[in-house]
Amino acid sequence: MKAESDERSVSAGTAPVTTAPVAGDVTAPEQEGEERVLGSRAPAFIKARRTLHLSWQVGVFVVGLAVVAAGVAMLVLPGPGWVVIFAGLAIWATEFVWAQLVLRWTKRKVTEAAQRALDPKVRRRNIILTSVGLVIMAALVGFYLWKYGLVMPWKIGE
Repeated sequence: MKAESDERSVSAGTAPVTTAPVAGDVTAPEQEGEERVLGSRAPAFIKARRTLHLSWQVGVFVVGLAVVAAGVAMLVLPGPGWVVIFAGLAIWATEFVWAQLVLRWTKRKVTEAAQRALDPKVRRRNIILTSVGLVIMAALVGFYLWKYGLVMPWKIGE
C-alpha cells in the first residue's frame, strides 16, 4: 500500500514526504499508511540549546494553559468552550507527547462517535426520540395555555 502511494506521488510529479525522527522523539504506530512522529516540534536551533528549549516549552505550556482556561470559562459563559479547549490542547501537542496522545485519542473517539451517529438505526432512533420529545413538549405547552391562558408575568398596561 505504501509502495502504491509512492508510485502515485512520483507519477503525479511530487516527491513523497518523509520525516526523520529527532533524538528523543517517540514514534507512534503507523496510521493510514504514514508514520507520525511524537515529540517537540520546536525549530532545530531551539532544540540545540537546552535552556532555550526549556524556556520554549514553558512558554508553550503557559500559552496553552491560558487558552484551555479561556475554554473552560466559555463552558459557562457565551462562547465555543470545547473548541477553545481542544485548540489549547493542540497548542500543548506541539511540544508535549502526553498532549499529542490525548489529542489522538480524542480525534479517534470523535470520529467513532460521528460514524455511530451516521448509522441508519441510530439516526432513526434519534429522530423518533426527538419527535416524541417535541410532541410531549407541545402537549405540556398546550395544557399550560388551556389551564392558565396566555398571561405575561409583567404588567405593561399599568
